[in-house]
Amino acid sequence: MSVKTRPDTLVGRLALAARPTRPWLRIRASNWWTRVLLAGGAQLTSLDSANLTGANLASANLASANVAGADLTSAELTGADLTSAELADAELADAELADANLTRARLIGANLADADLTDANLTRADLMGANLTRANLTDANLIVANLIRANLTGANLTRARLIRVVLSHAVLTDANLTGATLTDATLADARLIRVVLSHAVLTDANLVGANLTGADLTGADLTGASLADADLTGANLADADLTDAELVGALWSERTRWPQAFAGLMRYRSEPIGGGRYRVQGSGNSGAELSVPPVPVS
Repeated sequence: MSVKTRPDTLVGRLALAARPTRPWLRIRASNWWTRVLLAGGAQLTSLDSANLTGANLASANLASANVAGADLTSAELTGADLTSAELADAELADAELADANLTRARLIGANLADADLTDANLTRADLMGANLTRANLTDANLIVANLIRANLTGANLTRARLIRVVLSHAVLTDANLTGATLTDATLADARLIRVVLSHAVLTDANLVGANLTGADLTGADLTGASLADADLTGANLADADLTDAELVGALWSERTRWPQAFAGLMRYRSEPIGGGRYRVQGSGNSGAELSVPPVPVS
């Protein structure tokens, strides 16, 4: 374990007394001493597989630290600096990470179930395959983050910034993204069953093949978005903006609510496929002319 000490703390003064001309110490420490050093302001570069369950690491400097596989269940990391930290497969369930800086952090396969990430900065963070079930990401910054195959079931992403985020094959069942910004986001083949995207910004988003069964898209901005082959069965798109949206191959049902201006057009462009469901025909965006004869839907 490498430790960089701060001279204005007791631990820092002890470290400087032991080796005053060099700020870096190479030591081996128990989990208890690791917590003491962190509480004293030490900067640790290696904590891989450490047991830090319930540790108080608020405002700790863990930038570029190796915390892979560490157990940080219920740890207090409010305001901590985890910039570029290695957290692959780390246990962070129930952890407090509000206002934490996780810019470019690697959280591949990490467990963040029920974690509090309110206002956290996850810009360019790698969360591939991470478990964020019921995590609180209200007002979090996830710009250009990688969330491929991540599990965000029941997560709260209200007003989160997800510009150019990649959520392909991710699970967001019952997640709340009210007012979230997903401009240029990739959600291809994502599972968005009963997701709340009310008044969310999804301009130019890729939702090809996404499952939006029962989704709430009321007032959402889907300008230029691609919903080709998406499943909109029972979805509510009332007052949504579908200007130039791609809807060819999208599935919908009698329970699907379209914006008032599009309801008639969607019926005109769709064919019944049985069970009260329909598939949008033609080519081009939501307002394009049909390239095949229309099939009226009664």
